[in-house]
Amino acid sequence: MDPDLFFVVGFVIAVLAIPAIVSALLDGRAPRLPAYLILIGGLMIGYAVQQRPTSYGFDTLPDVFVRVVARYTQ
Repeated sequence: MDPDLFFVVGFVIAVLAIPAIVSALLDGRAPRLPAYLILIGGLMIGYAVQQRPTSYGFDTLPDVFVRVVARYTQ
């Protein structure tokens, strides 16, 4: 599978889990599922970085997102 796709999906999963963690903590619950989602997202990002170590950085994040969206929406 494409490392760029893994990176983007992992990033989206990890970012979307953050509000769930905050909500669980404010309600006094243990954030079990959001923690697993962060773990899955982190592993996906780690796999992508391992496959292409020099391709990902803060300056290339928008390019990676645009490449993935353009590739899979055509």
